[in-house]
Amino acid sequence: MANRMTIRKWFWVWDYEKEERWLNEMAESGWALVGVGFATYHFEQCEPGEYIIRLEMHDPDSSYLSFMEETGAEYIGRFMKWIFFRRKSELGAFDLFSDLDSKLNHLKSIHRMVLMFGAANLCIGVGNSLNATRVGWLNLLVCALLMYGAGVMKGKIDYLEGERMLRE
Repeated sequence: MANRMTIRKWFWVWDYEKEERWLNEMAESGWALVGVGFATYHFEQCEPGEYIIRLEMHDPDSSYLSFMEETGAEYIGRFMKWIFFRRKSELGAFDLFSDLDSKLNHLKSIHRMVLMFGAANLCIGVGNSLNATRVGWLNLLVCALLMYGAGVMKGKIDYLEGERMLRE
């Protein structure tokens, strides 16, 4: 049995929690994440449940990486703005968001990014359609998909803001 494997799998940016769950299921079954790329995950065998995996959309920041290492987290890699960490399960719970506001800020960052790309595709799609370019529909389709994702993120944001209101 090989002790390394690569899996190609696609997740939408608004499904990052689903991606994180899948990575943790892999770790639970004895496959620790050791590298990432575009829809590509590299794993090595480990003790089942040895690691907890977390990912976050975060700008490059060496002081943040140093802080994370001080908590016992290992930096696995980065793909675009997404950074991936793992930490030994024996160190206890591993959460990147210390409170509700930090979680909300993370969701709002993802929401803004999805909206920005959606708006860009809308402009390009309309421009291409007005110029009788045959590919304008493709940008409009991508825009619709991204607006769906923005709606998903907005729903998550609204839910957490409702939770904050209940706690105050």
